[in-house]
Amino acid sequence: MHFRNQKKASQDVFISDPIETDKEGNSLTIQDTMSDDDNIFDCIDLRLKSEKMYSYINQYLTERERKILIMRYGLFCSKPLTQREVAKTLKISRSYVSRIAYCKRTPKNRITISY
Repeated sequence: MHFRNQKKASQDVFISDPIETDKEGNSLTIQDTMSDDDNIFDCIDLRLKSEKMYSYINQYLTERERKILIMRYGLFCSKPLTQREVAKTLKISRSYVSRIAYCKRTPKNRITISY
């Protein structure tokens, strides 16, 4: 019975087990090779800010401004375009695209967004 349990446990691999050593003799573990760049809190924060931004875009911008921003920055899973490409597609000047893309509005139409 003891040997049967040993045989089952011999196939177990732990993430702290060394898999290789480097030139200086330091052991490299499975955990070292696994990448965990994403932090769950950062992902949640990004999602909440994105939802808020999309609601502001839909609520405060005109249809034309919305279309320019979507095309320029690739929002709603579209391909981002250059200012020149957006201007050519919509048959407007590149400077108008720049003005809309950077939210340069007149004082009476100013939008203030706080996070």
